[in-house]
Amino acid sequence: MKLSRRTLVLGAMAAPLAMSTKTHAQTPAPTWPSVVKLVVPFPAGGSVDAIARLAQNGLQQKLGVTIVIENRTGASGTTGTAMVAKSAPDGGTWLVVFDTHAVNPSLFPNLPFDTDKDLDPVMLIATAPYVVATHPERPYRTLKDLIDAAKARPKTVSYASVGSGSIGHLAMTLLGKQAGVEFVHVPYRGGGPALNDAIAGHVDTINGSAALLMAQIQAGRLRPLFQMGATRLPALKDVPTVGEAGYPGAVASTWWGAYAPAGTPPAMIEKFGMALRESLREERVASQLIEKQQMDLVTEGPAKLRQFASEQAKVWGAVVRENAIQGE
Repeated sequence: MKLSRRTLVLGAMAAPLAMSTKTHAQTPAPTWPSVVKLVVPFPAGGSVDAIARLAQNGLQQKLGVTIVIENRTGASGTTGTAMVAKSAPDGGTWLVVFDTHAVNPSLFPNLPFDTDKDLDPVMLIATAPYVVATHPERPYRTLKDLIDAAKARPKTVSYASVGSGSIGHLAMTLLGKQAGVEFVHVPYRGGGPALNDAIAGHVDTINGSAALLMAQIQAGRLRPLFQMGATRLPALKDVPTVGEAGYPGAVASTWWGAYAPAGTPPAMIEKFGMALRESLREERVASQLIEKQQMDLVTEGPAKLRQFASEQAKVWGAVVRENAIQGE
């Protein structure tokens, strides 16, 4: 039986959250600071920032606090992450991360924090496939066009990414090796700046999450060439996957998660996680994320995020080491 996107949204809203099963009936309710900071370690205009701002009003209502979003950018998200890792575990600071989070320890051997020791997982928010798109005036229409151009003019066909070491960067590295070409990587400090330059035609292509690119594709400002998910997205049903084009080893998706400083009381993590889930599952917000940005809204708790991030670190950390990729 085929379900409509609306049915999926409503069904997802009713799904239980896989948060901690520990009861806090005997524990006094945590005292929240009047102002709670939600740190986005990337510039405004990207997918991480969009998630935080879509959740902001719901979090304020459900927690009864003022939520302030702070864009603390730099070094593939590590600058903002380090700030949260060093913050007091009092419920006053929370973090929303992108897929670079699991790869950064491999990219930056001297990080000022330990991801596993200095941060507590809160929630795996969502996943979405990567999509490679180009400016409409560029000649490329398929992955084959892109590969042929890269073979004819070595080291000239460029692609923007949200940062060095992002899964989009690593996936294009794998694709280039499998196709026998070298694409020129142009890293940015987040999705917003990368998207702006792609729309302006300053780079040949952009490899960004469907969440980042979809609105611009639908508006005709970008033309999709191929998608890097395992299957075609409903909104891009006419755009082939990288696997269909003959390169299944380059399948890649992005993800988003939420963390707290290590030592944050479990009752606070559970409360914040429930409030975040409910905020993102509100019909208006969920429709935006699922239908317009083509996210798979997961919203599962600490155990899921811990396992998922660990798996991502192993898979993509190996790509970093095998290709001697360094953080910027």
